[in-house]
Amino acid sequence: MSGSHDRAHYAFVVASGAAALGRDVVLFATNQGCAALCRDWSGLSDADRDARIQARGVAGLETLRDACLELNVRLIACEAGLRAEALDPALLLPQVEVAGIATFLSAVGAGQVITI
Repeated sequence: MSGSHDRAHYAFVVASGAAALGRDVVLFATNQGCAALCRDWSGLSDADRDARIQARGVAGLETLRDACLELNVRLIACEAGLRAEALDPALLLPQVEVAGIATFLSAVGAGQVITI
């Protein structure tokens, strides 16, 4: 929701880790957090943090996003969040679904919800 690199990065860490363990994962972003689902995620605050953590041997956001896509993580950008932040859905990765909170909650069902 906040659109900061650290929160987006860790959301992808958790999502890719859970998917690697065989869990079904749905990642839902809203408001400024939707920038993490854009092809160009440089709109995240402190986006240059990515280069710093990669220099320290930590997987960058691009690597984690690619892993999530390879592991079939379902990516949803909140329709209302996109509107609230004036983000064009055309900027999203092609694999990102635009939907609302009801779609997210329905997809999760009785599964675990983690917020970051």
